[in-house]
Amino acid sequence: MTEHTHPDDEKTIPFFPDHITTEAWVTVGLLVIIVLIGVWAAFQPLGLEEPANAMDTPPHVKAHWYFLFLQEMLKYIPKGIGVVIPVVAIVIMALWPFIDSKPDSKRARIYRVVVSVVALSVIGILTYLGATS
Repeated sequence: MTEHTHPDDEKTIPFFPDHITTEAWVTVGLLVIIVLIGVWAAFQPLGLEEPANAMDTPPHVKAHWYFLFLQEMLKYIPKGIGVVIPVVAIVIMALWPFIDSKPDSKRARIYRVVVSVVALSVIGILTYLGATS
């Protein structure tokens, strides 16, 4: 085995205290900048509009395409129920393998296909209505 010798050991800089001191000064500098911005913001607050109302969406605001059906659903269903329906649907889908433990039958397969087609059709129609409104 050969011994590990570095010809430029004299040119290295020790990690402690040199690097630690540099990092400490950077941290202190960033903290000073953050405090200065905070103090400036306390004396120069931004002009605010009226407070946000989660139950009143302005007409010009439109969700991304993958949330359009949820936003459009709130136009046709009361808001309290319209917020709960997607959560209940996700919980049912997550628990369905534990609820349905019977062996698969032709009738159950047809039922699942019909429910899936209806659900996807409703989602597609609501998405289209949301995109065109």
